[in-house]
Amino acid sequence: MMRASLKICCGLVALLGPVRPVHSQVPVYPSYSASSIANAAANIAGFYAANIFISIYGQHLSSVTQAILASDIHYINLPGQLPGSGVRVLINHQPASIFYVSPTQVNVLIPITLTPGPVVVQVVDDGRAGPEVVIRLDEAAPALFAMEDGLAIATHLDGQLVTRESPAGRGEIVVLYAGGLGATSPTTVASQIPQVPARLVRSSSFQVLLNGVPVDSSKILYAGVAPFFAGLFQINLRLPDYAPNDPDIRIGFPGQLSPPGRLLPLR
Repeated sequence: MMRASLKICCGLVALLGPVRPVHSQVPVYPSYSASSIANAAANIAGFYAANIFISIYGQHLSSVTQAILASDIHYINLPGQLPGSGVRVLINHQPASIFYVSPTQVNVLIPITLTPGPVVVQVVDDGRAGPEVVIRLDEAAPALFAMEDGLAIATHLDGQLVTRESPAGRGEIVVLYAGGLGATSPTTVASQIPQVPARLVRSSSFQVLLNGVPVDSSKILYAGVAPFFAGLFQINLRLPDYAPNDPDIRIGFPGQLSPPGRLLPLR
């Protein structure tokens, strides 16, 4: 009987291969910190407001790499989770609209319903929750979007990019693109793509500075929501006749300006 049992066991080993020790699989949780979160337009930490994009950098944030697609947007409603991804981001326990996920980076839009003050950010991937970390929101966090070479993203009125090869001209109207300019009227609806223009509530104190010199407010033709784009603001600016070549351009409010280092090609 013992020989028969031994024979059966040997047959099973031959069929199934060598027996290996069983190890329990340790779940991997998202890893990040408050200092690894950045304002996506300014690319700096500690500079946040409602209705801006943030980039969360870390490890094990997602098991896939995926960006939002047009098919992920239902009518004008933004997704809190991308199809095929288990990633959700909670900000003050509210789901944020997600635009990009990867193992080391997640891009989300801070909900417009949040008010200035501390908020809690948490990444959850397939039920595995990362730490709750605290960041602070201000009333505004103005920042100009830029290309990799530091040039502010701006277009001519025909929609073509302003570049070194195609600079803006004095007296021309250009469109600048920014984030974090604060409340608008009418108010943007949370988790929806805005459909109509909406000017800044603080339009009267909004500034554009060229090499540190404020442009006359009459030259700022519009500052507010960029229709059909979530989390994006636009500034329609008539460049003054005295504008210098390739100025450093900043936008915002007194005591609350965008970071320096954005150049506007101008001749």
